[in-house]
Amino acid sequence: MGALNYDKDRILEAVDRIVERTMRMDMPWDWPCGVAYYGIAQAYETTKNEKYLNFLKERVDELIGLGLPAWTVNTCAMGHCLITLYQAFGEEKYMDIIKSKVDYLSHHALRFGDRVLQHTVSDKNDFPEQCWADTLFMAAFFLLRVGVMTKEEALIDDALNQYYWHIQYLQNTDTGLWYHGYNNVSKDHMSGFYWGRANCWAAYTMSKVGRILPECYLYPQYLEIVGSLNEQLSALKLLQTEQGLWRTILDDEESYEELSASAGIAAAMTLKGNPLHIKYIQKTIRGILEHIAPDGRVTDVSGGTAVMKDRDGYRNISKKWIQGWGQGMVLAFFSAVLNYEHIAGDGAL
Repeated sequence: MGALNYDKDRILEAVDRIVERTMRMDMPWDWPCGVAYYGIAQAYETTKNEKYLNFLKERVDELIGLGLPAWTVNTCAMGHCLITLYQAFGEEKYMDIIKSKVDYLSHHALRFGDRVLQHTVSDKNDFPEQCWADTLFMAAFFLLRVGVMTKEEALIDDALNQYYWHIQYLQNTDTGLWYHGYNNVSKDHMSGFYWGRANCWAAYTMSKVGRILPECYLYPQYLEIVGSLNEQLSALKLLQTEQGLWRTILDDEESYEELSASAGIAAAMTLKGNPLHIKYIQKTIRGILEHIAPDGRVTDVSGGTAVMKDRDGYRNISKKWIQGWGQGMVLAFFSAVLNYEHIAGDGAL
């Protein structure tokens, strides 16, 4: 397999700046915090920098002491850093919360059709029978990680079922790209745009399945995931900009380049381990490094985005402010880059 060429010291320095800036953010227990702290956890697992782990423990313990919110699909994103903390410290309080989130997702979360998780952001029925690509990161990927950690096949099966049906509902097999959402009531993709961060959530989480699921090739649903990811990445590479980034509406040249989507897509390419993707990954490394402010803020990250009504709805989302998901996905990307020499491709799959 070919090699990535990058300045390791520069990447490590950038990771440290991003973590330090993320530590200053006042994020409560919800998905922005969940993605940000997932990124810090990935940075710790790659660099073994104890400072990152100690910050996670201190902040998560503080949030636990303040009281936890009601569970939704989005608030389950914090389960990712709980897995890291439990594995590092073995404290049952982390496992207790992990089990509580799993119980919610397994027995209480809204579902439709073939037990597909409805995307939820509150304890209300905000988006009846809608599935969003976001759910793959916040819930399905979390269920898979817990299932592998605890060796519970029921959780693994549920997670893979989520991937399977999200692929059926959200990926356009003609283009390989993913829509943001699907409405099972009206049987359509609503506004029907190929939103960049939706494709990030799909590509990144699909690229992780084979990395964490033992004997993944024995699960028929995994072969569906591989096929989906292969088609998606082959389409996405053609939409990379000259700056090594991707746009907030992927196929709209008037849409702005967006950093969280770019980081997640490039991370998926890195984790896929296909040497034909190296030239695209190299461009993204350069492009993202140019969007890290001196204080560690990742710039040009779009704000929280529902399934918008039209093109302007996506194009006019502000990218002015620091966002937890931007910090987290860039950390996830750089962590994958730093680990690239240990990543083997998935062969003929």
